[in-house]
Amino acid sequence: MTDGPQTLDPQDWEALRRQGHRMLDDMIEHMRGLRTEPVWRAPPGATRRRFDAPLPQGPQALEDVHTQFLADIAPYSSGNAHPGFMGWVQGGGTPVGMLAEMLSAGLNANVGGRDHMAIEVERQIVRWMARLYRFPEAATGLFLTGSSMANFCAVLIARTRALGAAVRERGLRADDGPLIAYTSTAAHGCIRRGMDMAGLGAQALRQAPVDARHRVDVAALERLIKADRAAGRRPFLLVGTAGTVDVGAIDDLATLADLAAAEDLHFHVDGAFGALAVLSPRLAGRLAGIERADSIAFDFHKWAQVPYDAGFLLVRDPELHRATFASEAAYLRRADSGLAGGDWWPCDLGPDLSRGFRALKTWFTLKTYGLDALGGVVDRCCDLAQALATCIEALDELELLAPVELNVVCFRYRDPDADRVNAAIVEDLHRQGRVAPSLTTLDGKTAIRAAIVNHRTERADIEALITGVIAAGRRLGDRGEPAADLAAA
Repeated sequence: MTDGPQTLDPQDWEALRRQGHRMLDDMIEHMRGLRTEPVWRAPPGATRRRFDAPLPQGPQALEDVHTQFLADIAPYSSGNAHPGFMGWVQGGGTPVGMLAEMLSAGLNANVGGRDHMAIEVERQIVRWMARLYRFPEAATGLFLTGSSMANFCAVLIARTRALGAAVRERGLRADDGPLIAYTSTAAHGCIRRGMDMAGLGAQALRQAPVDARHRVDVAALERLIKADRAAGRRPFLLVGTAGTVDVGAIDDLATLADLAAAEDLHFHVDGAFGALAVLSPRLAGRLAGIERADSIAFDFHKWAQVPYDAGFLLVRDPELHRATFASEAAYLRRADSGLAGGDWWPCDLGPDLSRGFRALKTWFTLKTYGLDALGGVVDRCCDLAQALATCIEALDELELLAPVELNVVCFRYRDPDADRVNAAIVEDLHRQGRVAPSLTTLDGKTAIRAAIVNHRTERADIEALITGVIAAGRRLGDRGEPAADLAAA
């Protein structure tokens, strides 16, 4: 037996308590002071080099490790908690979610199965989501890392629906016929990856064009399905999008539901952020048809502001869901009572046996804030997006590149060398640290993309974005106008 402590618990619990309070206070101050800090700052070379240190062999005082965290990690985050972060669809988190994550870590629950209350918390959220989306009471659901994993699981569920659970044992066979899935060119890339990871091949995904509002062209989908059936292929999955990644468009979900029913396809909705527009009474009607989906993927860590990560998959048919993932193992033997009891084990519904207690921070968020407040965040984000679009259309130097359906605004600074200049503008804004949009490409044009998801974002942040883009554009582009003239714009 080696010398040293026989447990990793502290010898002085009161000293740990004092240090823990300091750590908690520091994070509360960090969240309270977000607006006074840059959205993003590049980590200095010296800071990066400190993380080339060798693996620690002996102990180091917790307060010293915390000191390094404050100096070398906290100031150099990705910035998505900051009100000026508009680059990608990422929620800002909340103090409540942070505290709930601490409680979850303290319990250290493995929510793969067995009979304990963490399972019941997750089950309650499944029931809540089934009611929210008007699914059957028996519907099943599961927390996952995010919508990318949830969409992948939906591909597997659709594969089981098409080929039966036996495909899990025998694998794909030539006589199954090529399974073909359908979505739009605006769909998230994880759909293509899901086809790849499911062994179906990315080439088995058909992507129909979109209309002027970036919604899938349903007539084009019908033609693709008809052509594949005529060629002896086997359509099995239709994926609609509620909130496209580039512009936030919502497909005509009701019409897609009709098409899926007529063609006997599994109808899945990738609603990574847009599905939570259902929280807004003003916007919920735009999701008409989502209640007819066979499965829905979305992220609580986006518009619901739950800290990362908290993705979710909701499935209409519980037997199909279980048949896709459940497996027998001696070490997972169930019992009528005791810790191995319980009739709902999440490991039967997804790929993970070891699972963190993601449901707790979501449960705290939903109970503490309530749906009305969260729906209000959705409304405010969309209102700010419309205000941004209005400003863009009023300025000759800027050009709106896509309709604003929800909370994503794509635009650019007008310049003869617009692609280069707009890319340079975004890099410049990131370095300045006041606001942080991102880039995308629409119809071959480089676009500045502002995704307004953070509950902390205000009108002042929208104005800072406009001011920053024009000032940087004048400085970096061919107009040669001084930034001091901006007030007259």
